Amino acid sequence: MDTTFIDELASAAPTPGGGGASAYVGALASALASMVGNLTVGKKAYAQVEAEVYVTLEKLADVRERLLELVDEDAQAFAPLAAAYRMPKATPEEQAAKNDALQAALVGACDVPLEIMERVSDVVELTDFLAHNGSKMALSDAGVAAAFARAAADGASLNIFINAASMDDREQAQRYRDRANAVVDSVRARCDDLFQHVKQAVS
Repeated sequence: MDTTFIDELASAAPTPGGGGASAYVGALASALASMVGNLTVGKKAYAQVEAEVYVTLEKLADVRERLLELVDEDAQAFAPLAAAYRMPKATPEEQAAKNDALQAALVGACDVPLEIMERVSDVVELTDFLAHNGSKMALSDAGVAAAFARAAADGASLNIFINAASMDDREQAQRYRDRANAVVDSVRARCDDLFQHVKQAVS
């Protein structure tokens, strides 16, 4: 097994970090949901939903690819932020330049985790369909996907909150917080409902 990402995550390197890990966990959720779909197609018992399952599998593949791209994009977004924090601040001019660079970098550092959350929300919607219509033999995997998706959204949201706290533009910061709260609340509620549905069905 290739442990490169895990080893880098465990190291003292600043990236990958919590944002990239959240995107990766979201991709794992998508992969688990896809497994449910792939165990559904071709089975006579699910012939009526097979066409929809194929469409769902295509969507899951697309969102999984995007989430894996966001693992790298999260690291790229952190680079200018880290650089801004390292800038000198001995003079008023240096302090102003540092703050300008920091404020510009904070936007990207919020945009990426916000997209991670939104793509995870897509995964939840697709997983929900498969949990209710896919192979009952793989239902527990849909539940694991829901648990992973919930964790991914929660994790990505923390990056938004910590970066928004450093923004000088308080209205912009609040917009990021409001959007993050809205997405994470929705994902949590749907994942909790989905998890309970699976738990009751397999118990």
